[in-house]
Amino acid sequence: MSEFKLHGVIPPVVVPLTKDRHLDLAAFERTVNRMIDAGVHGLFFLGSSGEVAFLTDAQRYHVMQEAVAVVNGRVPVLAGIIDMETMRVVDQAKRAEAFGVDALVATAPFYALGGPKETERHFRVIREHTNLPLYAYDLPVCVHTKLDPTMLVRLGKDGVIQGVKDSSGDDVQFRWLCLENEEIGHPLSLLTGHEVVVDGAYMSGADGAVPGLANVDPESYVKQWNAYQAGDWETVRKIQDHLARLMFVTRHVRATVGFGAGVGAFKTALWQMGVFNSNQMREPVQPLEGKDVEEIVNALKYCGLLPEDAPVRS
Repeated sequence: MSEFKLHGVIPPVVVPLTKDRHLDLAAFERTVNRMIDAGVHGLFFLGSSGEVAFLTDAQRYHVMQEAVAVVNGRVPVLAGIIDMETMRVVDQAKRAEAFGVDALVATAPFYALGGPKETERHFRVIREHTNLPLYAYDLPVCVHTKLDPTMLVRLGKDGVIQGVKDSSGDDVQFRWLCLENEEIGHPLSLLTGHEVVVDGAYMSGADGAVPGLANVDPESYVKQWNAYQAGDWETVRKIQDHLARLMFVTRHVRATVGFGAGVGAFKTALWQMGVFNSNQMREPVQPLEGKDVEEIVNALKYCGLLPEDAPVRS
């Protein structure tokens, strides 16, 4: 386990649904294969982009089962074990391990909020109950706790966690995390959750990226990673400019906010590109329609992901 270190592009997988909100297996296989064919280095299932907070346990386990089967060992499979409190997370960890995933991803506990001591203990307890690599998911906008860089590095040094997925949006704290991690021998694999400023995270020393937008354009993120590894910073920047413009698929949404605007826009883009068969969302979120869909199609055309004469699917 200590030698398990993720790097590169690990998309958080957006999960396609049928119109009646069941897992669309054909589209699921299509989107997973498309990202693997593009050269991604791993896939993260049951994160925010995978709508994990909306799923019943049975739906979570169905996604994990199908994910492991479709990926079939071609890249590492990460599974979110996100739940309110520690022992519920431990239960999710045991079930994920039984399905054969390669690594686990956990946030800080939420609902019954504690302090730094409880947060650190949370990750140590999870480690006591699993031998799989464990990644801390820094997501304060959803769980209302910001993971302290010094604590994360201490957990890494002790072998409790093997890496961090940083979706905090706090670039200063991420830079400090990279510095502290490097100073003690780089025990953690540090992954940015950014879509629009991945280049900045790479300049800080990130080991990879977990961008939801990579569901839509995995090739560009892989090319950017390869340019980063080659030290070609001008190409890194140019690709980032393209991806920043592509992220306008979320910027133009007007009918809703939150998951409906972010994940909803990704689903709509994938639907319009023919990867998904619908842009259906989990209850109570409704799929985008009308002018929002038209604006997403325009953004895809502008960035070259749809031909100029492509009609709007309905």
